Amino acid sequence: MMRRQDVFHYGAMGSLVLLIAWCVAWEMWIAPLHPGGSWMVLKAVPLIFPLAGVIKRDLYTLQWTSMMILLYFTEGVVRGWSDRTHPWLGWGEAGIVLVYFVCAILYVRPYKQAARKAAKELLDKINQVH
Repeated sequence: MMRRQDVFHYGAMGSLVLLIAWCVAWEMWIAPLHPGGSWMVLKAVPLIFPLAGVIKRDLYTLQWTSMMILLYFTEGVVRGWSDRTHPWLGWGEAGIVLVYFVCAILYVRPYKQAARKAAKELLDKINQVH
């Protein structure tokens, strides 16, 4: 049986890979700004850098990418709202980002709670000594 943390990890990994593929397909083939592809495809490059950390379950990577990825959410909403021919691409991007964000936050949460508890216990021990 799969643990809940595994589900969140696979959700974060899968949505990040899907978002990279989505951005490339969008800007190269489905609806590029210019025929034959667009330099906008480069927006997928920053998503490639944290991929190894997300795969390795690095908490720090999952934390900072959960904030960085909100830029893609913003782009998805703006383009979903304003694009007259392919708004579903923008809304799809925003949806994929939401999946990543929720999975990353829920994956990191128990570790953050454990760290807070350990820090509190350490402070309590220090206070007992004095």
